[in-house]
Amino acid sequence: MNLAEGVQLVAFGILAAVMLGAALGVVLLSNIVYSAFLLGLVFISISGIYVLLNADFVAAAQVLIYVGAVNVLILFAIMLVNKQEDFSELPRRWIRQVATALVCGGLFVLLATMVLATPWSFSTTSPAVVENTIVEIGKHFFSDYLLPFELASVLLLMA
Repeated sequence: MNLAEGVQLVAFGILAAVMLGAALGVVLLSNIVYSAFLLGLVFISISGIYVLLNADFVAAAQVLIYVGAVNVLILFAIMLVNKQEDFSELPRRWIRQVATALVCGGLFVLLATMVLATPWSFSTTSPAVVENTIVEIGKHFFSDYLLPFELASVLLLMA
């Protein structure tokens, strides 16, 4: 799918904002059911970004596996357990909150340092655009990567 550059930027901005907002909702909401639904929205937003990258197979796999299987499994587990527990304030809760904030801040600084230290080089030559990625993946599975594909198939069959 070839979209205009402006449409791609706007679509990416919307998908990124939805993904970040939903991810913050997953972490910050106290209702676990709402968090699970927002996790599904995060997965759908990620598949939208894969569509923008012309990775239609990965986008479809994202929707089928993560939204259709993992997220539904999480929702079923939440609904089946349905354990009601009264909220009680923990003593010295602020210590845990400060420790969590320090760990998250440290991870953010580490990731920001890695992003800034990585030499991002842009290539002036564009790779060839593949029209049908599923056909190309199939060709590679049955030619270049036949042995790993068959080993993974047997491993999954045994599991």
